[in-house]
Amino acid sequence: MSEKLRVAVLFGGRSQEHEVSVVSAASVIAAIPRDRYDVVSIGVDTSGRWHLLPGPPQLEAGAGALPGVDPAQGEEVALAREAGARALVRAGGDQEPIDVVFPVLHGPFGEDGTVQGLLELAGIPYVGAGVLASAVGMDKAVAKVLFAAAGLPLVAWEAVSEREWREDPESVAARAKALGLPKFVKPAALGSSVGITKVGDEDDLGAALDEALRYGRKAIVEAAAEGAREIECAVLGNDDPVASVAGEIIPAGEFYDYRAKYLDDATELIVPADLPPETVEEIQRMSIAAFRAIDCAGMARVDFFVQGARVVLNEINTIPGFTSVSMYPKLWEASGVPYPELIDRLLRLALERHGGPA
Repeated sequence: MSEKLRVAVLFGGRSQEHEVSVVSAASVIAAIPRDRYDVVSIGVDTSGRWHLLPGPPQLEAGAGALPGVDPAQGEEVALAREAGARALVRAGGDQEPIDVVFPVLHGPFGEDGTVQGLLELAGIPYVGAGVLASAVGMDKAVAKVLFAAAGLPLVAWEAVSEREWREDPESVAARAKALGLPKFVKPAALGSSVGITKVGDEDDLGAALDEALRYGRKAIVEAAAEGAREIECAVLGNDDPVASVAGEIIPAGEFYDYRAKYLDDATELIVPADLPPETVEEIQRMSIAAFRAIDCAGMARVDFFVQGARVVLNEINTIPGFTSVSMYPKLWEASGVPYPELIDRLLRLALERHGGPA
């Protein structure tokens, strides 16, 4: 490669995972190999406006808080409308060329196919899953249907729409009751354990559904995998994906919620997990099967429950966390792929898939 490629790292966004995205992006930007790539930092504020920032996001924040995109730190820009232009447009009309985009946008309006569709229309290569896999991966209910069709074992679950909860709560409560106690209620299309509730009494179901439905029109009710170990595996690749070693999460709290993931140092990440080789092989096989079931590309983190020798698929994340405590880079580090090499591979996979410069 004769010239450095310009990588636009896109982060922040309109979802409830805005702050986590900012922290992930800071880690990604720090790890991008500067001998191969120049970096363009694009922060998306909570209203959806794009800002060309002078550098990586600043992570200074108060205790127990995570930082967000500050619109005052940069110049508002837009994506060039001409297909194939591969540029950002400044207020005065000048263009900032870009070769590939690394979306680090967790949750709706970033991980659900919306930004991916925008980049497809603009003809710009981007890291990660395409429109279909992003949309399916974001919607846990749809993903579970495809996983089941692929023969992957799941915990018992029910999807609940806001309309049916409002119009026929007795029927919803009866379906949920059949899942037993305890159970989990979560938004169907959100990540980072935002809006999730562990329900230990049937009387608490209503409040849990109300909380989950604050974040979207559909919720998931799942039977709890009591006593199960929480195991995660990373996948990397396009048409020939490979799986990492497995890692184990030991949450600081009762379950792996938002605080346990990002704000509580007592949460333990054990990489590699202490599992029999045959169990690890099954996790890796199922990870690739889940990846292919939604037609994923680039990267994904696949989460499991392990009860003895039984492995049960939980969910897939098409834009996994990239913070300093996130499992995805840790799993690849333990598999012999250091963070900078991982970022380089992801960018190469994006260019390979979209036919960009190599």
